[in-house]
Amino acid sequence: MATSTPVTLPIIDISPFLTSSVSSTARQDCAKELATACSTTGFFYLIGHCIPASTTDNVLSLARRFFLESSDADKARIARLNPPDGDGARGYQKIGENVTRGRKDWHEAIDFYREWDDGGAAPSDGILAGGNLWPENPKELRDVYLGYIDEVKRVGTAVVRAMGLALGLKDEEVFVNSTRNSFWVMRMIGYPGLTLSSSNRDEDLEHYSCGEHTDYGCLTLLLADSTPNALQVHPAGSEEGTWITANPIPGAFVVNIGDMMERWTNGLWKSTRHRVIHKGENFRVSVPFFFEPDWDTRVKPLEECVARSGGNSIADEVMYGDHLLGKVRGNFY
Repeated sequence: MATSTPVTLPIIDISPFLTSSVSSTARQDCAKELATACSTTGFFYLIGHCIPASTTDNVLSLARRFFLESSDADKARIARLNPPDGDGARGYQKIGENVTRGRKDWHEAIDFYREWDDGGAAPSDGILAGGNLWPENPKELRDVYLGYIDEVKRVGTAVVRAMGLALGLKDEEVFVNSTRNSFWVMRMIGYPGLTLSSSNRDEDLEHYSCGEHTDYGCLTLLLADSTPNALQVHPAGSEEGTWITANPIPGAFVVNIGDMMERWTNGLWKSTRHRVIHKGENFRVSVPFFFEPDWDTRVKPLEECVARSGGNSIADEVMYGDHLLGKVRGNFY
């Protein structure tokens, strides 16, 4: 049976990496805090990101309006469809369509990805080869979200720049250079409350809101509403069955590292398992933004990290686009 601990996630102020007129000491202090967070919990709260509350509040409000006010026909018009009718990834997914570890997730969502606007070659089998499917209503959603994407990419770049410093790499810009054309992913997710059995135990849930998993790529910046007791984190190295509840903090992103960062660091930083169990009666909304490597970035353990972790690589080189395609093909029921 899952347990909760009083351990809390660290809070990191990223503003020294978003402002030019700060001392190198401030950046070093931020990087040290980041190194500790990434080598322990793998999750942290991020403040000082300079995105106004009016923007983040609007992003969440528009998502809520879409999920709760759109008709079934409106949602069906932008439904995710498999090739040749769609690209198998982008678009709306009804409750139970998304699958984690072979089990249906109890949420609905829209998935958006970076579009093929840079001359890159889309996959030949049609997966991820299409354009994003935007809701017609709320009418302002598309423009607001496109502006938000630009802002959160800037934050992602600041964080990975700090990570290069945190690791003490000779090439501190290695992560920045590998994400200049980030093949980002963004999800709008709506979570109705779960149905529980009479015993009210976690293992008796008919579904998980989102099953236990790690994230595929580099860095996740989660924007979520104020719903408590939903997101749960299993810190690296903790006992099995130990979960930290990552309740929202006003004005902060919840940030975690993904599989590609674990590969780059040769396991010095772990891609942390997490899940969502939303038992409340309210409708929870979140908008995670996945700041990923470029499609053609080749990710392998960095030599400095291999040396620090005993001299043996934990993984071979992989092209990020191939890694992502493998994940996407198993995502849906």
